[in-house]
Amino acid sequence: MAVALEFIDFIVPIAVIKEKYPGGWEQCLKDHSDVIGGRVWHDEYLLRDGSMGSSGIEYLIEKWTDLGFEPWAEENGFKVWKDCCVTEHVFGGPTRHCDWIEFTEDGRGAFLKGTPPGTIVRRDPL
Repeated sequence: MAVALEFIDFIVPIAVIKEKYPGGWEQCLKDHSDVIGGRVWHDEYLLRDGSMGSSGIEYLIEKWTDLGFEPWAEENGFKVWKDCCVTEHVFGGPTRHCDWIEFTEDGRGAFLKGTPPGTIVRRDPL
């Protein structure tokens, strides 16, 4: 499966959430229960949150960093995405290099590298 992309996307692998999120995946789902199907959705591998502006994404990065996630690593002197990835599909994908994510052919979905894209999961219909 893949997660649909909208505006600016904040994506975290569920495997990393299980490892680092206080209380694991179950607690993450509880903590986001009021926004799942709205601005948050997930497939079996990735959780997607997002914002329509950069200040909202900066807030998400800060929030997840406070939870113990490491958004960036350094490779060859450049910052790359590590525990999360921010994408702007309208502008061509990840805002930094991210080696664990791939995109559907039409660029409207993201999926964990090495898994089939399958059906795209998106927000609940209004």
